[in-house]
Amino acid sequence: MRTLLHSLLPFNIAVALHNPFSNFNCRASISLSSKFIHSKPINEVALSISSALQRYLWNVMIRACVTEGQFHKSLELYNTMMKKGLSPDKFAFPFALKCCAGLSDLLMGKLIHQHSVCCGCINDLFVDAALVDMYAKCGDIKAARLVFDKMSERDLVCWTSMISGYAHNGYNNETLKFFDVMRGSRLKPNRVSILSALLACANLGALRKGEWFHSYVIKTGFESDILVATAIMDMYAKCGSLGLARTLFDETVGKDVVCWSAMIASYGVHGDGRKAIDLFDQMVRKGVRPNHVTFTCLLSACSHSGLLEEGKGYFRLMREKFGIAPKLSNYACMVDLLGRAGQLYEAEQLIQAMPVEPDASIWGSLLGACRIHGNMDLAERIADHIFQLDPFHAGYHVLLSNIYAAKSRWNEVEKVRKIMARRGANKIQGFSLIEFNNVVHKFAVGDRSHPQSDKIYSLLEELAAPMKRLGYVPLTDFVLHDIEDEAKEVALSYHSERLAIAFGLINTKQGTTIRITKNLRICGDCHNAIKFISKIVNRVIIVRDMHRFHHFGDGVCSCGDYW
Repeated sequence: MRTLLHSLLPFNIAVALHNPFSNFNCRASISLSSKFIHSKPINEVALSISSALQRYLWNVMIRACVTEGQFHKSLELYNTMMKKGLSPDKFAFPFALKCCAGLSDLLMGKLIHQHSVCCGCINDLFVDAALVDMYAKCGDIKAARLVFDKMSERDLVCWTSMISGYAHNGYNNETLKFFDVMRGSRLKPNRVSILSALLACANLGALRKGEWFHSYVIKTGFESDILVATAIMDMYAKCGSLGLARTLFDETVGKDVVCWSAMIASYGVHGDGRKAIDLFDQMVRKGVRPNHVTFTCLLSACSHSGLLEEGKGYFRLMREKFGIAPKLSNYACMVDLLGRAGQLYEAEQLIQAMPVEPDASIWGSLLGACRIHGNMDLAERIADHIFQLDPFHAGYHVLLSNIYAAKSRWNEVEKVRKIMARRGANKIQGFSLIEFNNVVHKFAVGDRSHPQSDKIYSLLEELAAPMKRLGYVPLTDFVLHDIEDEAKEVALSYHSERLAIAFGLINTKQGTTIRITKNLRICGDCHNAIKFISKIVNRVIIVRDMHRFHHFGDGVCSCGDYW
């Protein structure tokens, strides 16, 4: 019996000695097993061996499923183990939590969190790190921060999970602040934390901060990492510096399909579809095989530039030359391409002929085209499809409301708003960002909270007269309220992008490019007004909205009013 115990104990004790990601130290396990046997009666040892060995074997199976990416199967094993009366330990929890993170199953993650507390696994570094990662990846960044703050010790993994969680949940300023705090704690950032920080800079349009991170990457030796190099290139493109992004792209060694696709996408959002096509053709000539993401980027570029026939050709090429079956994202681009070009019914036919069930985003692309072309009948029919698929999405309700408002159908506007209120579909608050002296300033419509508000509003009032002399006429259709025309003009004058532009004009030198980032689509009246402003102040003004870039200068926009 004693020989049998010696052969079994090392499995459990080795697991207890080491974290779940390391190899076993059998010599130390055998030494401890001898002390364990001699310190307890043999019947107690046998019972302990039985449960410990069972738990170890369950942990091995759970871990194996996680390693193979079978997250559902792993959680089934975890639940089965619980039903058999065998409580999980600190080695099971990190793997179970990893499954919840991979599946974005917040409810199950919270339940496993409760199990870990009940089993006394609080203040365990690996369990807490897995909890932070799970909450961050499931979108509950506040819960992730609570666990993080309570940890008695933290490794790089925990810091990285928080930074990545902030970045991927839209907390961009917090991402950058947390990165600085991590550096202050003398922990060396890794690839994931650097990628997250670069993503935050790109989302904010924070060019100066992005430049600092570029220099930091060079200093820390990450510039040879192809993912980091691609992220830097993408950051410059999203901050409006397309030329610099292309320079870095040309200098990058070992470009993979992700890098090529990112540069194609960059040309697309800047409205240069021809260069996107040229780059795609160059990529194919160099033997880099495109994937469905590459085609999504290419088709989107064609859509933003109005390259209808070219887009149709590349959509056929996906299957005919490369054997790539179009995914939902590819169909969405084609619907957008056809819709923007005014071929609304052809776009509807494409949706109906799709071999896969269209989701709300595809119908939403067509609804957006109805907004551009003022097709009310089709819009109402499409809206029925959308609200069956996604009844709580505020954006689609707002889009339909906008279509009604443009036709002055105020009763229908009010009906849509009541439906939104009943469903709890709250409208997303629009805002614009501008970076100045390494600080990102945020403005909302009619915002008077900024310390320079008086100067900002005064400048916009000064610009009003020369704008009208040049021919500016307010497009009051973009005011979504049934109010007098004069009040509509006032409401339009203080949209967030205009406030941000006025702030930039006040605080920067003549000749400096003004760069604005807006979280929603720029409205038609602001697009029109900024063309006049760019001519009056003799500045280049770059506005990035949720879909693309607009480069304004000398009274014209790079999009050619096709957006």
